[in-house]
Amino acid sequence: MSTTEAQDLLDAIDRCAEEPIHIPGSIQPHGFLLAVEESGLRLQQVSENIQHWLGRDARTLLGQPLSTLIDTDRIEAGLAALAEDDQNPFHMGDMSFEGAGERLFALMAHRRNGQLILEFEQAGNTRDAYDTLYPLMRTFVTQLQETRELLDLCRLAVKEVKRITRFGRVKAYQFDAEGNGTVLAEEADPGYACYLGLCFPASDIPPQARQLYRENLIRVIQDANYQPSPLIPALNPASGEPLDLSFAGLRSVSPVHLQYMRNMGTLASLSISIIVRGRLWGLISCHDAAPRQVSYQTRTSCELLGRILALQIEAREVETLTQRKLELRQQIVRLLSAMADHDSVVEGFRQLPHVALAFAGAHGAAIISSESCETIGETPDYDQIMQLVQWLGEQRDRLVYHSDCVSRDIPNLPALAEHCAGVMAISISRIHAHYLIWFRREQVKTVEWAGKPEKQVDRHSGALSPRHSFERWQQILGGYAKPWEPVEIEGALELRNAVLGIVLRKAEELAQMAGELRASNKELESFSYSVSHDLRAPLRHIAGYTELLGELEGDRLSERGMRFLDNIADAASFAGTLVDNLLSFSQMGRSALRLSDVDLGALVASIRNELVPDCQDRQIEWRLLPMPIVVADAAFLHMALRNLIGNAVKYTRTRERAIIEIGAEQRSNEVTVYVRDNGVGFDMQYAGKLFGVFQRLHRMEEFEGTGIGLASVRRIIERHDGRVWAEGELGQGATFYFSLPKLPYTPLSS
Repeated sequence: MSTTEAQDLLDAIDRCAEEPIHIPGSIQPHGFLLAVEESGLRLQQVSENIQHWLGRDARTLLGQPLSTLIDTDRIEAGLAALAEDDQNPFHMGDMSFEGAGERLFALMAHRRNGQLILEFEQAGNTRDAYDTLYPLMRTFVTQLQETRELLDLCRLAVKEVKRITRFGRVKAYQFDAEGNGTVLAEEADPGYACYLGLCFPASDIPPQARQLYRENLIRVIQDANYQPSPLIPALNPASGEPLDLSFAGLRSVSPVHLQYMRNMGTLASLSISIIVRGRLWGLISCHDAAPRQVSYQTRTSCELLGRILALQIEAREVETLTQRKLELRQQIVRLLSAMADHDSVVEGFRQLPHVALAFAGAHGAAIISSESCETIGETPDYDQIMQLVQWLGEQRDRLVYHSDCVSRDIPNLPALAEHCAGVMAISISRIHAHYLIWFRREQVKTVEWAGKPEKQVDRHSGALSPRHSFERWQQILGGYAKPWEPVEIEGALELRNAVLGIVLRKAEELAQMAGELRASNKELESFSYSVSHDLRAPLRHIAGYTELLGELEGDRLSERGMRFLDNIADAASFAGTLVDNLLSFSQMGRSALRLSDVDLGALVASIRNELVPDCQDRQIEWRLLPMPIVVADAAFLHMALRNLIGNAVKYTRTRERAIIEIGAEQRSNEVTVYVRDNGVGFDMQYAGKLFGVFQRLHRMEEFEGTGIGLASVRRIIERHDGRVWAEGELGQGATFYFSLPKLPYTPLSS
């Protein structure tokens, strides 16, 4: 293909993607359409073919009340029962028209942009439709509940749709991430081409068509050779805009698609969208070699079938996803446990190589730290890995990097693509180039296409020409690995956060030890001052008076007395030296806090159980708000919260109905926890004494206690670099707060 031809093709594809198929300005002629101003029920637009059906000129009806054609009481009653935001067509009943003979028309109505769109098609026999369709749907639902596998679900749906619609061929296909559709199930009459297992390229369905498939679950084309009936006038006289027919069953379709159908040997089609969690999962597509009428009852049954099928698919996907997430969590826990046991991220990785590979479904992995590059399984050589690490370091704001085609996504590392096809990497340091990388080998893939997936441009019109061939065409794709699933990418991010947490906690333990050492030094300095002030002066007096006594009274003392004085002087000198030496020793340092993820909600529940004996014969209303997970020493935090909650229970003892509220507030840099009660409270002028040792604001005869509980709370929280405070009012209750600083990472949730 020449450069000019290639550019023409790109231009044609762009024009096709911009075609406004939701506002075609015309309808399919097997029915007629009225666009009515909803507020006044006056006709604004009418399809030209109303002349054919009712013998009325569309132009003479414009601006007329709808009542000139039909009884509007039924319309108004139907609108009153319809939700204001419901845009799906609904059946308002069957009716006859003057000039149409004995024919009955089914009326389908829906709202769109302030207009009421009324569509009329020849009515079928409602009783016959009910007798036929209801048993089919009942059988389908029953069988669907007994089916577990995805392919079996699709086969069952295709079989039932064919029974309901009687189309010559019905197939179900699923879209992949690129929008290509693979046929999973098919039912076809003799003489129809078989597409089971084949792929239809994403280019067969332009983006705006996919959008309509997501919004409107049913699309019918009863005859691909139809001549469209234009709307009169083309633009809405009130808004000056074309009529939006996105939800209209009679909406005319693109001429390119009609040609596509004819190229395929199809003259009638019905499409049922399968929407799973808001995305277009796939389609059930019905084809017939001859024109075929599809009643609204059949369309409604097919839409219901599609919705039920989508729910079943979603349930099975959720079940599979949940199981995979559980496996990933278990593998993450095993990896983290190994890292914690060996006090090293690298050693933990080396101890469980099979878990590290199974976690990502990889064939090889590497962990790169400042000291080493450890590998397991099938990996590129050291130089290629380090080149990849350098390249990863240049990628900004990407917590997880993944590619299923290294040759395509990292073209400047061609040697890397010779040893692996897929890469997923996470950074395990916020400062250094430390990475955990997984590798996947090439997975040569053979794709069976329903015709060669290429577009052509019509030489005369310059428009995009649909494919003419749907014969099986094989394509072999190389250089690709199995794509990384979203759940695997999420799991890698979760593992990254956890590993960063381990690294940060170790750094914090060192910082905590340094902080405690500084605190010990301060205490030692205080001790030194006290010893110097309280002990050294008396010792100097003893030595001085001993020396003075020896000088003044030495002649009167016996040899034995002088020896005693010498002993006293030596002892005083020794004591002074001992005090000086003691000043050079530090007291025993305190052990570092054992930080871990602490579920405050579970902690509160545990403390409530412990306080059950104190709450007997009491009427206590517990208001327990959602609590976060924090990083702290679980045992110390338990002591602090138990003191606060125990005080709330104790100081509400005089209340007939106690109210105790426990909650937390998230801020940008800290988590604040509070315990609020409606007890006796306290005078705020003494708030500064609350957290002191042996400080009491209530008499011992009223409330027992040692007066050190709140002092313990303050000491525990301060060791966590947090703060404590309280608010209260006599007789009105009190609220005690403590805050804990947030660490710069998100703990693993359960």
